[in-house]
This record gives sequence, C-alpha cells and structure tokens, in this order.
Amino acid sequence: MSQQPQNTEAQRLEPLRQKIDELDRELLDLLAKRAAVAVEVGHVKEEFGSVVYRPEREQQVLDKVANNNPGPLKNEGVKAIWREIMSACRAIEATTTISYLGPAGTFSEEATLAFFGHSVETSPCQSLDEIFRQVESGQTQYGVVPIENSSEGAISRTLDLLLESGLLVTGEISIPIRHTLMSLSGSLDGVTHVLAHPQALAQCQQWLNANAPKLHREAISSNAQAAVESSKNAQYAAIASSSAVQKYGLNSVQEGIQDDAHNRTRFVVIGHHAASPTQRDQTSLILSVKNEAGAVYRLLEPFAKHGVSMTRFESRPARKGTWEYHFYIDIDGHQNDASVAAALDDLKKITAFYKCLGSYPKSHQ
Repeated sequence: MSQQPQNTEAQRLEPLRQKIDELDRELLDLLAKRAAVAVEVGHVKEEFGSVVYRPEREQQVLDKVANNNPGPLKNEGVKAIWREIMSACRAIEATTTISYLGPAGTFSEEATLAFFGHSVETSPCQSLDEIFRQVESGQTQYGVVPIENSSEGAISRTLDLLLESGLLVTGEISIPIRHTLMSLSGSLDGVTHVLAHPQALAQCQQWLNANAPKLHREAISSNAQAAVESSKNAQYAAIASSSAVQKYGLNSVQEGIQDDAHNRTRFVVIGHHAASPTQRDQTSLILSVKNEAGAVYRLLEPFAKHGVSMTRFESRPARKGTWEYHFYIDIDGHQNDASVAAALDDLKKITAFYKCLGSYPKSHQ
C-alpha cells in the first residue's frame, strides 16, 4: 500500500491564514463601529463642555477588559492593545497634547506613550519646570513627570514643583528602568566621559565602578540628551534607554547596567481636571504641622481613626530657614470616599499647611 503524501507546511498554514484574515476583517469592522460611538461620545462631551480624556473611565475599561479576558493572551498584552484602541478613538474626538522630559528617547517618553497610547501629540521639554509651565499655560493639556525611583527615592524637583503649582495629579504609571551604555563605536575604546542624568549615574554606579572606573562621570539634563551628545563625540558614552541606540545612531556597549534588576520609576500625570472615583484610587497630599512635640503623631492619627492606609510618607524641608518640613503622603482611596473625606476633614483642623494634589486611579504596575 502506497503511503499518502503529507501536506506541506504551506498547505497546512493556508486555511489558518485565511481564518486570521477573516477575523482581522471582523475586528476592523468592530473597531470602526467602536470609533463611530466614540465620535458620538465626543459630540456629547462637546455639548456639555466636558474634557475628552477621562483617566478614571479609561482605567475602568482596562480593568473590565482584564477581568473578561478569556486567554490565551496575557492581561498586560490585552490592556496594551486596548490602550492603543482608546488612544486612537480619543484622537478622533480631539488631539490630546502631553509634555514630557525630552528629548525623544527618554524613559519619560516611554512612560507617556505607555500611559496615553501613541495617538497623541507630544512636546519634549528640557526641564521639569518647563513641563509644568507648558501645562499651566495651556500649551499642552497634560504633563508626565517622574516622582520617585525604587533605587534612588524621590525626585526632589518634582516634589517642589507640585508644592508650588496649582496643577492636579490625575494619573500614575510605573515602568521598569533598564539602562544601556552606548557609544558611537559600540565599545569604550577612546571613550573618556560617560554622560547621563544624575539619577541614572547613581543607579549604575556599582557597574561603572567595576567596569569603567576611569571614565569621568558627567551629569546632564536627561539620558536622551546624553545620547545626543554622544552621537556627536566619540569620546563620550551615554547611559540611556535601549530605544536611544537606534534613534541617535549609536551602538550598544552593554545592556542592563543598572545596579538593581528590579529598578522602576514611578511617573505622575499632571493636568487641570480632577479624576472621579474608580473604587481603586490613590490620593496624594502635602502637609505640614507646627514644630512641637507630638505634632507628627497627631498628623497620622486621623488615618488610623478612619481606617485609611498610607502607601507613602516622606518629608522635605519647607525651605523657610526654621527647620520646618513638608510631608508628602499617599493614601489609599479617593478624596470623595466617606472614610477618606472624614480623615481629610480632621487633618485640615490640625495641619499648619494642607494641600491635596488630587485623587487618581492606581497604576497596576
């Protein structure tokens, strides 16, 4: 009996590819229908003078998508897809403009696109101060600023600007930070200086001590700017994200040189509009108390009394020359939640300074 010839790979793949093409057409049709509804939503918002971007609504959509995900796609992958769908639909309603610490290729840009999706208009800024100025003046609608790093702690300038500004925190995102050392040649031959943001230099100091101790370390405004400078001078190497390698015509010397393998940076989104409750929120506060015995204890008492959990507590000098401090505190819950509202009411009665930076959806990451 003669053996039946087996189907070739192409013959077996063809019907599967046809099925994928059919599903893609169905997906495209559904996306078009979703976009049409988004246009109607835009008309309603315009009629009532509402803002286009609602972080709490988008977070609720992402949560529902993750909860209803049947697999085999992972939740993070599904949420990334939906974030881009929402970004594209939002762009039909109106252009969303965001300021971030530039130039292109920074972790700030990565956080911006991870939070808002790619269908936005971005404005890279040379400093954190410029981000706040652009948003405050209405040049852009939102800003994305780093607020703390898991290895090096708080970003002091961001905390100072949040204290001084009238802008609100409307969202947050945490991203992993993997640093790449790069140069024109892809080696350290002839390199005399390594350039990076001060935080990046601090986060990679053990690797630099062990592998490049003779390089002069030069702090610069951003890692991406370090890559720009290194693309012009063979004596320079930069520490930046891997995306900066191709963006600026450099070559990788070594990837993953950060001292902490779990290194992450948390970014907050600043804007003019408050976010509504989502049942999974966080509230950020700046407080100060009189410099007297038991003052800090009394500051914490309302949280314990009303069952409100703190997730972050740190202090910074009030810069008045009197050894007074501002306390930067994050708590679970939205300021409109009954227990949080009660705790905040008690706080207002005992604090020398009280400022609520905003309530906003917690980042999953």
